[in-house]
Amino acid sequence: MTEKRIWLGLAVSLLATPLAFADSTAQGKADCSVAEFTMGLRFQQQSAEVQALQLQAYNIATEKLDKAVAAAKDPSKLAIVTDLDETVIDNSALLARDLANCHQYDAWDTWLPWERDGTPELIPGAKKFLEHADKLGVTIRYISDRADEQKKYTLATLSKLGLPQVSEESVLLLGPPKVERRAIVSADHQIIMLLGDTLHDFDARFRKTPLDAQRKTVAEESDKWGVEWIVFPNAGYGTWSKAPLKGWDAEPVVEPW
Repeated sequence: MTEKRIWLGLAVSLLATPLAFADSTAQGKADCSVAEFTMGLRFQQQSAEVQALQLQAYNIATEKLDKAVAAAKDPSKLAIVTDLDETVIDNSALLARDLANCHQYDAWDTWLPWERDGTPELIPGAKKFLEHADKLGVTIRYISDRADEQKKYTLATLSKLGLPQVSEESVLLLGPPKVERRAIVSADHQIIMLLGDTLHDFDARFRKTPLDAQRKTVAEESDKWGVEWIVFPNAGYGTWSKAPLKGWDAEPVVEPW
């Protein structure tokens, strides 16, 4: 009996050890405030639905572009303006790395090394759309809030990805607000389309304004979405990320199916 008790105790101990480790790991993750972004980032990086939405956005953009070119006397006077991050290129690998290290990735303190050495991938449909615009003779301008002092790295990344019309002139990075950089483009081109994943990619009224005001402007400009303004899904980060959720105020009732 004594020998059996010893072996039984050893077995229980061995079984309990991984459970204790799992509990400890779970507790560690529970203590990590960044863990709240996990599901959003998983949706952004891994879901087929996001891929479908991205392709859908570029399909709509292609249709609107073709109509604008067909109606134009001189397509070279037309321009499309697109954001880069989460619109043309996918940076989720950086966010996933930081999330795994419980690092608050929307503090952007790991972004500069990523711009220099990171390997972003293309958003589905981006290259095909931009190459189509280039073949039609439409001017492409990339307006992004990437660091202007690291412009050579962004130019190198875009060139490596094989995107068209990549040059010092065509890539306008952080400095003046995006509305001012768009004005530079509209000085000698007719901007027929804006593409982006955050609302200030489209209008200055969305920049540094409360969510309620942003939602109000979205509704006011309902005719522009999918026509002049093509918005892309980004569940990884945004001004919405700290907004409280609104729940049903009824008492929970659990019923079996």
